[in-house]
This record gives sequence, structure tokens and C-alpha cells, in this order.
Amino acid sequence: MAYRRLDQDPSRPVYVISVAASILRVHPRTLRIYEDEGLICPARTPTNIRLYSENDIRRILWIRHLTQDRGVNLAGVRILFELEERLGTRILEVLFDEGTGRRGAPSDDPAGAGNGRGPDRR
Repeated sequence: MAYRRLDQDPSRPVYVISVAASILRVHPRTLRIYEDEGLICPARTPTNIRLYSENDIRRILWIRHLTQDRGVNLAGVRILFELEERLGTRILEVLFDEGTGRRGAPSDDPAGAGNGRGPDRR
């Protein structure tokens, strides 16, 4: 789990791929696949090293929840993210609440790492 300081900006890219993968308990290749599929877009240093923010971590947690717990494939995840952005609604929050039997719990997310929406949209 990521340790957050109160003064840290959640959109600030700070984690290299190995640290992000360790936080998320995934292989670094998984993060590269998510990037290749257009689901995440980590920042890059001048030497082309990927850097992930807290918002990126939350977005990946949503991707993992949707694929592992809800049975959505990566193409479906992309469509859900696009719909949520276009419609301005909290589709992912509703799906999570329906899957857990909860109603009106916007402050919870599948991993407890942020708000119920997952990452802030770009």
C-alpha cells in the first residue's frame, strides 16, 4: 500500500515502474500492457523513464477490480472509462456499489486507496 503524505499532490508522478508494480502487486509488464492498451498514461522523465502518480495507482486499482472481480476485459474497461468521461457520471462507482451490495458509499473504492471514483480524470 502506498504511504501518502498530506502535502503530496496526488497527480504528481513520483513512482518508477518497479515501485508502482510493487505497490500494486503486479508485474511491471502488466503496467506496460495497460499503457499499450491506452488505459493509463504515466508521465515520462527526459530520459524516458515512466513515473506513476497516486492518481495513476488508483486508476490501475480500478482496472484490476474490473478485470479480476467483475470479469471485464481490457477493451471493456476502456469503454467504461470513455463512457464515464463523456457522460460525466460515476459508472465505475455504481458498478462497485452494485457488486458489493452497498448503496451511496462514494468514499470507498475497491482497494481503499482513494475516493469512490477511482482516479481523477485527465
